[in-house]
Amino acid sequence: MTFQDADAERPDLARLTALQLRDALAVGQESAVAVTRHFLAVTARRNPELGAFISLAPESALRRAAELDEHLADAGPAGALHGMPLAFKDVVDVAGMRTTFGSRVAAEAPPAQEDDQLVYAVHSAGALSTGKTTVPEFALPCHSENLISAPARNPLDPTRTPGGSTGGGAAAVASGMLPFAPGSDGGGSVRIPAAACGLVGLKPGRGTVPTDLQEDSVRNLTVSGPLARNAADAALLYDAMLDGPGGEGRSLARALEAEPGPLRIGFSTASPFSPDLAITLARPAVDALTAAAAALGRDGHEVVEADLAFAPGYHSDFRTVWTSALTRVPLPEGAEALLGPLSTHFLELARGYSPSLITETVERLTAWATDARRHLAAHDVVLTPVLAFAPPAIGAFTALPPAEDYEFQCRFTPYTSMVNVMGLPAVSVPVLRDTEGMNWSVQAIGRPGTEGQLLALAARMEQLLAP
Repeated sequence: MTFQDADAERPDLARLTALQLRDALAVGQESAVAVTRHFLAVTARRNPELGAFISLAPESALRRAAELDEHLADAGPAGALHGMPLAFKDVVDVAGMRTTFGSRVAAEAPPAQEDDQLVYAVHSAGALSTGKTTVPEFALPCHSENLISAPARNPLDPTRTPGGSTGGGAAAVASGMLPFAPGSDGGGSVRIPAAACGLVGLKPGRGTVPTDLQEDSVRNLTVSGPLARNAADAALLYDAMLDGPGGEGRSLARALEAEPGPLRIGFSTASPFSPDLAITLARPAVDALTAAAAALGRDGHEVVEADLAFAPGYHSDFRTVWTSALTRVPLPEGAEALLGPLSTHFLELARGYSPSLITETVERLTAWATDARRHLAAHDVVLTPVLAFAPPAIGAFTALPPAEDYEFQCRFTPYTSMVNVMGLPAVSVPVLRDTEGMNWSVQAIGRPGTEGQLLALAARMEQLLAP
């Protein structure tokens, strides 16, 4: 179902940050219905080109908006995100909407009966969902193409991928279809599309978001995090993800106005995928890292090149842990015939792993993570590139044989999955645009529990690097 009302678009609303929009909604300066109609109208205009949404739910969104307007009149704002439209990627359940996982296996699944825990938490903070955003099959690749819907495309250049697997969410935010979006990140799935589309994307540390799996294991790679157009907007959504139902509301977005104290910041282009894979950085990736390091040095931080030496074996061990996750997906009988080539390849690999091989691999990867964290701990923050080269064209990954497709993804994103394995927080921050208008970001990796510090650093970088 689509929403056709071009007159509902409001240029004045499009100019507001998410924080400004939330404030206007909270005091009744804007109604939730008018704001929702605006974003639905932008979606109706832009989604056919960009494929950001795999499904839309305008009627339920407008009903929820009307209820929120009534709540404001009777009892004040419903929560810290009162009236804010957003959309979850199509791998989490939203009541009344189908969850397809971007796969033919679940394309005809019935609508979910209840919200996922994270969805419930964010909705309880006053937000509303306008649909589900596009993902690759089972959110495994770092692009956002699947066999059941149009591919998500990059608003900076629609011939290119917006990254993945939260690529649909990133495309929606970057094109003005949403003020911000929640995502999940198991190997870079928030930071990669943030960098591809010029957004801020936060990956919290393992177990930080209460609704995430709390197991402290290198097999527990996926966390939930926000994508937004700036650090303060990301902090606003992240606050709600942390607080959940009944939360008193944190003030992280406001706290970012304070500059972070002097930090010891390291920068590096070392990747754990080397030497197994040839990692070659495009010139703008290096330029962005250099520009960010120089700006932070001028700002009073101690900035030095980090001496990172990663233990060997990461490429093979991460691939084993990453692909083994597919065996934990409850596939119905006959599902194999419906899977795409990459998922089929991953499943074949995973079914060939013996229990002893998995145990040994997890032990090695755990030791690798301990050693890697020790190297990073010499610094408060470590800066790396996010993407090695510009987002490839739509179809560039899927045209390759599956094994080559996966290696191409690793070479495209050689710095993100290691942070998931280490369980540390990291944020993707835009730094510069190249001559073709594409964005280049840096990744700032922090110590455990420093998500607020990373967002404050991102906010400061926005000031330092503003054109």
